Amino acid sequence: MTKNFFWPARVYYEDTDAASVVYYSNYLKYLERARTEWLRALGFDQGALMARTGLGFAVRSISAEYLKPARLDDALQVISRIESHGRVQVVFDQRIERGEQTLLTAKVRIACMDLNRGKAAPMPLDIYQQFEKLT
Repeated sequence: MTKNFFWPARVYYEDTDAASVVYYSNYLKYLERARTEWLRALGFDQGALMARTGLGFAVRSISAEYLKPARLDDALQVISRIESHGRVQVVFDQRIERGEQTLLTAKVRIACMDLNRGKAAPMPLDIYQQFEKLT
């Protein structure tokens, strides 16, 4: 099992500003989609998880460094790995690359939440165990 997850993304017109550069907040969407697809690849559907357990994941904090701009039609690669995790939260180390160039680096802290109570809760054991294998 690989410790890094690679997710391809393409820059579309809707992602860019008037200068055909990706608008800064859209990088966060790429990061979110990569984390979601990684969970899906591990066999976990977030919608089914919410329906079955009432649990979901929410971003608690993010730190991002914007290094170079992505532009219209660029083919990007979002690379994600788990930096650390516990029963309630996980920290992802993510980066966005275009070829050999790193465009963005980010640390994203995600909390498992009891959606009905609006409070942090332990993540399901099966997800925790998968994360354990990846750190």
